Amino acid sequence: MSSRKKVWVSRPLFPDVLARLAEHAEVQAEAVERRHAPEELRAKLAAADGAIVGLADRIDAAALEGNARLRVVANLGVGHDNLDLAALTRAGILACNTPDVLNESTADYAWALLLAAARRVGAAERWLRAGHWPEGMRFDDWLGVDLHGRTLGVLGMGRIGRAVARRAAGFDMRVLYHNRAPLPEALERESGGAEWVDKATLLRQSDHLVLVLPYTPESRHAIGAAELALMKPRAVLVNIARGGIVDDAALAAALREGRLAAAGLDVFEGEPRVHPDLLALDNVVLSPHIASASADARHAMAELAAENVLAALGLVPGRPPAPLNPAVLEAGRRARKT
Repeated sequence: MSSRKKVWVSRPLFPDVLARLAEHAEVQAEAVERRHAPEELRAKLAAADGAIVGLADRIDAAALEGNARLRVVANLGVGHDNLDLAALTRAGILACNTPDVLNESTADYAWALLLAAARRVGAAERWLRAGHWPEGMRFDDWLGVDLHGRTLGVLGMGRIGRAVARRAAGFDMRVLYHNRAPLPEALERESGGAEWVDKATLLRQSDHLVLVLPYTPESRHAIGAAELALMKPRAVLVNIARGGIVDDAALAAALREGRLAAAGLDVFEGEPRVHPDLLALDNVVLSPHIASASADARHAMAELAAENVLAALGLVPGRPPAPLNPAVLEAGRRARKT
């Protein structure tokens, strides 16, 4: 029987990253992208010392029930609302994520959604593909809204939010943002001269609003009917954060009734399901949670997840680079001393 540590990877991963893991551990990697039934997930985790999982894998107390072996769970993503950190910490299991390596790629994608929504790219392409252009086009068809010289609002000014804000300089935009507290002045200067305002002012003054805040119980429906009512009728909303931050039904109503010009959405409540009212609208650009889906960013995420697992299992020197519950590391360090 092999004495090597075992690592389970819940989804297909880059071959070179799997090879890196296999240098140090016995690796079982799923060959097909799929959702795992709760009992299957529990069994996979119980047979592993470490696991690399995706956002669709819900790791909670039920998934960990009776597990005496698992030492680390590395999430392939910055967000981690699929991980019950309290349950993992109680079980003495380290949780990790993959911050920073996807910041710039995700910020690029926020602008792709913003431009596509503001200039009606998706609807115009569908119209063209349907063969309508030879029928004629009026001078006032496909009128979108400009970005240059307008006001960009960012709700959630973390690393990705700041990367989004920096790009506004190329469009000569004023940048407003809202966080629970203002950034240091140096970071504001680096973020396109961003100005902190309260949330209501942000909503009222933004011509284009990008959401980049984490999902928490407090941020659920941070943008709902009341918040949408404060926004300009010609404003564009982009959500690259998490599903549930926006009340999708309220957003669909605002878009349908002309109380908001357009939206670009990469995340949804209850995804992979999308609210049917959004699917019926032409003034919203929809994508399936792919803001980090550049080859470079996804590869870097996989590499970081692998390093988290290898370091947590003591298979390479050093501390796991991105722990979410570092108290587990401290508890292990104290136990080794005694």
